[in-house]
Amino acid sequence: MPHTWHTRAETGADIPAIRDLVRAAFPTPEEAALVDALRADPGAWIEGLSVVAVDEADRPVGHALLTRCHIGERPALCLAPVAVRPEAQRTGAGAAAVRAALAAAARLGEHHVVVLGHPEYYPRFGFTRASAHGIGLSIDVPDEALMALTLDAAHPLPAGTVRYAAPFGI
Repeated sequence: MPHTWHTRAETGADIPAIRDLVRAAFPTPEEAALVDALRADPGAWIEGLSVVAVDEADRPVGHALLTRCHIGERPALCLAPVAVRPEAQRTGAGAAAVRAALAAAARLGEHHVVVLGHPEYYPRFGFTRASAHGIGLSIDVPDEALMALTLDAAHPLPAGTVRYAAPFGI
């Protein structure tokens, strides 16, 4: 039987646990440092869009982060990173955190999300190839890895170049 994960917005008390789980999920500490830098960037950070999936003891085991970016001049969100503790991977914790983060963004009135990631994973959330919408990056990435999603059909995806928050370095 699949696990049902409880999700919620991060709290200040979660920050060390989030740092630990992101460090455990990736081969280098760069992604954990990125989360800290985004949290410190008032132009990128949006309260309520750092979402955790928690275990029975309310400890974060999965994390999804949405921060401000732009597609051309239009405000959008960037989904990155998504991380799950190794022992909880393939249990739905990451998917639960992503779905909860996207739902929170929609409730806040956000319209567009981009992700640079695995083309086999993100389409399950509604992401499609960004280039099909005229969306690109200023750096070379595999075309299928840059994906975009509209959270509201009344607001189609705009065309343009994605501008990430400064901590991403692109």
